[in-house]
Amino acid sequence: MTATDAEDLDKYRAPALDKGLDILELLAATEEGLSQAEIAKALERSPNEIYRMLDRLVRRDYVRRTSADRYELTLKLFELSHMTPPIRRLVSQSMPVLRRFARDSEQAVHLVIHDRNILVVVAQVDGPGYWNVSIRVGSRIGLVNTGSGHVFLAFASDEDRALMLEDLNGKRREKLPPQLAARVARVREQGYEAMESQQTASVTNLSVPIFGPLGTIIAALTSPYTERLDKKEAPGKATALKLLIAAGNEISQRSIAKD
Repeated sequence: MTATDAEDLDKYRAPALDKGLDILELLAATEEGLSQAEIAKALERSPNEIYRMLDRLVRRDYVRRTSADRYELTLKLFELSHMTPPIRRLVSQSMPVLRRFARDSEQAVHLVIHDRNILVVVAQVDGPGYWNVSIRVGSRIGLVNTGSGHVFLAFASDEDRALMLEDLNGKRREKLPPQLAARVARVREQGYEAMESQQTASVTNLSVPIFGPLGTIIAALTSPYTERLDKKEAPGKATALKLLIAAGNEISQRSIAKD
């Protein structure tokens, strides 16, 4: 960075905004929330500075204060992101298809997009009945250890895949490890992923790609399939996969037709 660049950065600094964004980013990386003192320490700020900023963020509903006197993010930022036309349109086009799949397969299903090197669940539908394995909307999931991640890696262009891997786990990677590369190649060849969940026992993640108008992958559709022991007539894994592939194709066609 040149001296001129540094001067430009200082010229356009907005300390209050930076402070608020620092708090939001810190809380986004924390699962159980933080106290005011913990936030101040992590950001190397005075407790008074943090208190004033937290008060504004709470009043604007970006942050909530829990009964244990800790602070955590609300879903307001997530809701704002869904107000952007591309995501809103994709979710709107997909929901009827997701509901039909959940009804016919008797399994839960969720829609995942890739945004800035993370995968985010943007829509989810439970299967009918009392028993489901599902993931909530807004959840961030892994790239290399999930069915959705394997689908994105398999169908991304070489350039996009390199960008996905660039900062994975804080390390620069030029290519996939051999075992994962072979897995991703198989996913691309067969058109779907079917893998045992690495997060939940007795769950098989079935995942298919969603393509946009230019033929690029824009989302992944995943069903965390679980065998119903209490209902022998429920659709099996092969049937659920067939229904999921059809649902993915339909959403892709809707995306192309709308654009």
